[in-house]
Amino acid sequence: MTFPRVVVEADGGSRGNPGPAAYGALLRDPASGAVIAERSEVIGTATNNVAEYRGLLAGLGLAAEHAPGAALEVRMDSKLVIEQMAGRWKIKHPDLRAIALAARRLVPADVTWTWVPRERNRDADALVNARLDEERGTSPRAARVAVPTNVAAVTDRLRNPMIGWREDEAAPATTVLLLRHGATDSTAARLFCGSGGADPRLNDVGRRQAGRAAAWLSRRGGVDAVVSSPLRSARETAAVAAEALGLPVGIDDGLAETAFGEWEGLNLGQVEQRWPAELAAWLDSPEAAPPRGESSVGVARRTSAVKARLLLARPGRTVLAVTHLTPIKMLVRDCLDAQLPIIHRLLIAPASLTTVSWWTDGFGALEQLSCVLE
Repeated sequence: MTFPRVVVEADGGSRGNPGPAAYGALLRDPASGAVIAERSEVIGTATNNVAEYRGLLAGLGLAAEHAPGAALEVRMDSKLVIEQMAGRWKIKHPDLRAIALAARRLVPADVTWTWVPRERNRDADALVNARLDEERGTSPRAARVAVPTNVAAVTDRLRNPMIGWREDEAAPATTVLLLRHGATDSTAARLFCGSGGADPRLNDVGRRQAGRAAAWLSRRGGVDAVVSSPLRSARETAAVAAEALGLPVGIDDGLAETAFGEWEGLNLGQVEQRWPAELAAWLDSPEAAPPRGESSVGVARRTSAVKARLLLARPGRTVLAVTHLTPIKMLVRDCLDAQLPIIHRLLIAPASLTTVSWWTDGFGALEQLSCVLE
């Protein structure tokens, strides 16, 4: 989904000024009012103004990730930040100059700076206070919700996060059936095979697997929509399923496999022999990437955007997403609110189905993992 215009709502605060500080930011679609994505973090000891600028930086980063090229309105209750970024006030404090400069580098050409009273910035403020409460041990969970409809409501809902025991079961979740593509020759050989590589077709085994998956989905009663990675193995698997279900296939580039760079077409032993240090770094740090490839953090960001698009476009519906090993792992990790290294401990079989559901307040449930369809 593309957005011609988006709104950043950002805030920051410290308890003590300076004192324990945090920021919160969210990206909103002004047409629907829905939140596209959000981010919040504790930043240690800082002043209110520094925390507010950090919130602005986070909001601009969300806009760059999820709505590149969109016209942008920034709304904050910090008169200082708004007036300084609009160029109407000078930045006198040295601690703010560097962070303001960093923010200006992220500002798109079409931006509007809007000061709002505090009560109109309550969602970003709620993110800040939830983070600070969690740091003090007074909140069981930070309000890190990817696509809520109302962040303030989320904070109230933290009292009962237990799926199946909640009072709002009438509000249906969005269910995403994550189908890994059928086998290819690269799959059988356990080769690194992602974006920018050979883009292989399904082999005979993979085509039979796709047929079994399509038959299972038909028996299940179908789905509301089908989306696929742009890579050939996923598109071929999705096409078989979509034909059986009588639905068109939408393409979402965010569902593509990791770009493995110079490791494309090689097995793990070959990579370990040629790039031992780089492989060790990649396994150890989500920030590390294969030579000329993509880091796990990069994949996590685009799959998070996929989740946002699915929840915005299909609230309360069931979507079949045909994709690859790493995106499935990333979406499971997101659902479980787990750390990125957990992806190396998940096994997802070819043509298997993993089912995740998300409610509008961002809580997720993993219903099944790598179920092989017969």
